[in-house]
Amino acid sequence: MEKRALGTQGLRTSALGLGCMGMSWAYGAPDDDESIATIHRAIELGCDFLDTAEAYGPWTNERLLGRALKGRRDEVVIATKFGWDYSPDGERLGPNSRPEHIREVADQQLERLGTDHIDLLYQHRVDPEVPIEDVAGAVGELVAAGKVRYFGLSEASAGMIRRAHAVFPVSALQTEYSLWERGLEDEILPTLRELGIGLVPYSPLGRGFLTGDVRRAEDYPVGDYRRNDPRFQGANFDTNMKAAEAVRAMADRKGVPAAQLALAWLLAQGDDVVPIPGTKSRKRLEENLAAADLELTGAELSELELPVSGARYPEGMLRLIAQG
Repeated sequence: MEKRALGTQGLRTSALGLGCMGMSWAYGAPDDDESIATIHRAIELGCDFLDTAEAYGPWTNERLLGRALKGRRDEVVIATKFGWDYSPDGERLGPNSRPEHIREVADQQLERLGTDHIDLLYQHRVDPEVPIEDVAGAVGELVAAGKVRYFGLSEASAGMIRRAHAVFPVSALQTEYSLWERGLEDEILPTLRELGIGLVPYSPLGRGFLTGDVRRAEDYPVGDYRRNDPRFQGANFDTNMKAAEAVRAMADRKGVPAAQLALAWLLAQGDDVVPIPGTKSRKRLEENLAAADLELTGAELSELELPVSGARYPEGMLRLIAQG
C-alpha cells in the first residue's frame, strides 16, 4: 500500500490505517479472536497504522493490541492517546493533561501495549485547566526519553494547534472528517497545511452511516454510541439518509461498496490525509483497504457534495472540543 507522510518530522504510515476502538468498546459486543485476526490481516495487506487509546474500554483496547502484536511490533506504527482521569473501576472522571499525569499514563500504556515506545502519542481532548504549551513540553520530554516518537493532537482548535506546535512539533491532528462531516475545512485544514501537520480522520465512514448498514438511534442496543449521536435521531436521520443514498447510488454505478467510495473521496483530499476506518471484521477490512486503489474523477468528487443534518456530538461532548 502507498505510504504517506504525517507531518515533517519523519513519520510515515500506510495511506489507510485501522481504527481499533470498536474492537473493544462503543460498537457492539467484542470478539477478541476476530479482532486479532483482523489486525494480523491488516498487516499482511500493508496497513501498518493502528490506532487505539487508553479511553477505549478503558484500557482493554490497548491490551488487546498488545496481545495481537506480540512478535510483530516492528511491523507497525502504534498511535494511542492520553488525557483522562479514571476511577479504579474505569469510570471517566474528566480531562487530565497535567504533565505528571501524562508521564504516568505513558508508562502504563507502554506496559499495556507490550512495547518500549509509542510511535504517535495524541492528547485525546484539550484540557481547559492545563496550558497546551505544558502538554507539548511534557510529550517533548517523552520523545527525548525515547518513550514516544511523535506528538499528535485530537479535536484541537486552530489556535491550540498553533500554540502546541510552537513548543514541540505536532505531526498529526486526529479529528472527525468525512463526506458526512466537513466542519474542519474552513479553518483547521488550512492551518494544518500551513504548519506541515498531517490529518488523521476518524469516523471516515460517518460511524457506519455511509456504508448503508445503519439504523435509527433508538434501534441500536443500550451501550452503542450511536444511540446518542444527534445525526442518527429524528428528522436528522431522514435528511442524512438522503446523503447516504447518494453515496450508494454512485457506488452502485462504479460497482464498489459505498464504504470504498467514501474512503476514496477522503484519500483524494490530499496526500497528507490518512483515514483510520474502524472494523473488527477481516471481510470489512479488506473492502475498506481496497479504497486505496479506487480513483475518482473531478466530476465524481464534485457530485459528492452532501447535505448533512445534526451536530456530531451531544452537547456535553461538544463542550470538550477546544474552541480557543
